[in-house]
Amino acid sequence: MTALTEQIAVTRAASGARLRKGPSKGLDALFRAAAYGSALLVLLVLAGILGSILYGGWPAFREFGFGFLTSSAWNIGTEQYGALVAVTGTLASAVLALVIGVPISLGIAIYLTQLCPGWARKPVGMTIELLAAVPSIIYGMWGLFIFAPLFARFVQMPVSNLVEGMPIVGTLFYARVPSGVGVLTAGIILAVMIVPFVASIARDMLDQIPTILRESAYGIGCTTWEVVRHVLLPQASVSIIGAIMLGLGRALGETMAVTFVVGNANRLSASVFDPGSTIASRIANEFNEADGLQLNSLMALGCILFAITFVVLIIARFLTRRVKVA
Repeated sequence: MTALTEQIAVTRAASGARLRKGPSKGLDALFRAAAYGSALLVLLVLAGILGSILYGGWPAFREFGFGFLTSSAWNIGTEQYGALVAVTGTLASAVLALVIGVPISLGIAIYLTQLCPGWARKPVGMTIELLAAVPSIIYGMWGLFIFAPLFARFVQMPVSNLVEGMPIVGTLFYARVPSGVGVLTAGIILAVMIVPFVASIARDMLDQIPTILRESAYGIGCTTWEVVRHVLLPQASVSIIGAIMLGLGRALGETMAVTFVVGNANRLSASVFDPGSTIASRIANEFNEADGLQLNSLMALGCILFAITFVVLIIARFLTRRVKVA
């Protein structure tokens, strides 16, 4: 009786498989086509964007050559354009944002996963994530109308008076006109903007580390600092590097917030208090009314920004692979 029952079950299963065989092949083919089409669409969009900005920026590269990268000129009247000021401001503000924002982000992630009381973990986490939903123009308005005047009064003026005439330090932290806006102000606003992204990813990765690793470390007498340094951070290092690079990409491409607070001055200065310019802010300020060689130069700046972000992606890949091997 048992053998007969098993034979009936096998027969029914085989019959069901034969009935489903036709439709499953069609659905599978449709699924594959949709997946391939989605991937191809992304590549086509990327190729279209890259091709359009290369086409628009090529006249500027042809006109100025390599000098476009090394020149600080940006004169609409004489049609002399260079990318040095904008590229320097972009890199400087992004690096300052990482220097300020990454330690804060890691501190938040460690606090939420190791030190925060259970009742406060969810409200604090939601507050941090809420910062990511604030539009960039709101950050820019807050930075220009609230933060910049306070920064000028309580930081730029006292520091400038203190370091005036000093070698190196006086060059880096002296404000000719303490207006509150400048490269450092842009870096601070960008740091506030990237903190939610880096902190959220780092927190999630620290939460996924097996509890037994932490308990074992605490069991042999390790302090919280030793557990974080020797257990948690090494285990989550690859993801943390990825989060930092994500924050760097956000800082490099940010437009509206930086346009409000960077000062939009076309000059090179060694002082982080002085106004400057970034690629995104220059494009935002001039693109709407630009034509001719000025428009081509702005498109060329877009190509340079694209290349910078591509290099950042390559560096991120290299660092993550190196950490995995180590």
